[in-house]
Amino acid sequence: MTDVTTGVGTASATPVEPSLHRVMGPWLLLLFIVGDILGTGIYALTGQVAKQVGGVVWLPFLIAFIVAVVTALSYLELVTKFPKAAGAALYTHKAFGIHFITFIVAFTVMCSGITSASTASRAFAANLSGAFQLNLESGIGISLVALAFMAVVAAVNFRGVGESVKANVVLTVVELTGLLIIIFIGLMAITAGQGDVSRITQFATAPDSSVFWSVMAATTLAFFAMVGFEDSVNMAEECKNPTRIFPKVLLAGLFITGIIYVLVSISAITLVPPAELGEGETPLLKVVQAGAPNFPLWIFGFITMFAVANSALINMLMASRLVYGMSREHVLPPLFGNVHPARRTPYLAIAFTTLLAFGLIMFVGEVPALGGTTALLLLFVFTIVNIAVLILRRETVDHDHFRTPTFLPVVGALSCAFFAGPWTGRDPVQYKIAGILIGVGVALWVITVLINRATGVKPVEPTMETLGGDGPMN
Repeated sequence: MTDVTTGVGTASATPVEPSLHRVMGPWLLLLFIVGDILGTGIYALTGQVAKQVGGVVWLPFLIAFIVAVVTALSYLELVTKFPKAAGAALYTHKAFGIHFITFIVAFTVMCSGITSASTASRAFAANLSGAFQLNLESGIGISLVALAFMAVVAAVNFRGVGESVKANVVLTVVELTGLLIIIFIGLMAITAGQGDVSRITQFATAPDSSVFWSVMAATTLAFFAMVGFEDSVNMAEECKNPTRIFPKVLLAGLFITGIIYVLVSISAITLVPPAELGEGETPLLKVVQAGAPNFPLWIFGFITMFAVANSALINMLMASRLVYGMSREHVLPPLFGNVHPARRTPYLAIAFTTLLAFGLIMFVGEVPALGGTTALLLLFVFTIVNIAVLILRRETVDHDHFRTPTFLPVVGALSCAFFAGPWTGRDPVQYKIAGILIGVGVALWVITVLINRATGVKPVEPTMETLGGDGPMN
């Protein structure tokens, strides 16, 4: 075992911990993956994507899907080669072996979870207002409801929530139902001759932007809708024969969600003009109003709120867990490793991540900025993971595993780096948000280094349990 103060391996008489129970077959894993990907992105950002490109709103989602598949193939090689409950930070440490790089990747994943949860809180507030006709002011009113919602999430997080695959199945069905309603409404409207199907081939870009760069800018937002596929690697130790089933199931999950997103986009733009769809933060509510005016709007609003609330809770659980884990690894201040004696939850880590979320909601607010920042942070992580795959080719294992063609990680790294760049037309505020968040992390890391030097503590090797936490969920 590894000594927590020196990082040096020591002998121990402690019995080996039992392994996780392998309960997930292919169908349960498929539902888990689909549930992780479905969520806030498509519910909240469809209108903003339409604002960028007009009627071809489906195209950025399709491009984002292709980039996600290429990166997913890299994750598949790593998870079948190292079938443990690991994440991007662990793969990074295996490839580079530098604690600071590992820390930056882990902290970036944590930040993307907070920005994703903040996006979900805004979407929750906006849909609450729209579905129940509360007529909250788009700025202050929505922000106050979002803050109150995030406070409730923090309270639930503090109380302690056991993650359950069976619960995920229920939540997946709810999220999927909402999107199938949109697809069904669109199909019925098209069959009845309503709407304007010709819009799906019409570009409507800003006068000072070309079609190509408008699509690229929209893709940087649409990529947020594909968040979640990387989270499935954390279930490897609870799957039956993960080396065999993971490739087929993960790709099937991606294809299912990709098809759903394209169909939802087509239904939305057929029934609602792009300019109108891009107004506000409740695009799919507008689709329901236009295509099925007699459908009880509060029912769809409730489904949407349920979907994004689940995303917010899971992301804040992940973020606080990662902060707690990094503290236990001595790369963040030790106070974040404190556990409440009664609730047995990392209360200071929960408080820290919640305060960051409050700051994002109050000072950033807008869903596109928060969702775009989530995509930006993850594109950085995915670039590193694609590079790590190539480096780890030098490390062999004693079992067969999936191997992606060599050119695909190269394409994945280049495409993720490309979409993270300012040349895509990405809103500069996203770089400011990401820079501030990472700057907070670096400052805390420096403080921790000074504390470690003063106390003679050295960072320990990252473990699966502490830095292999869940990735962001859409």
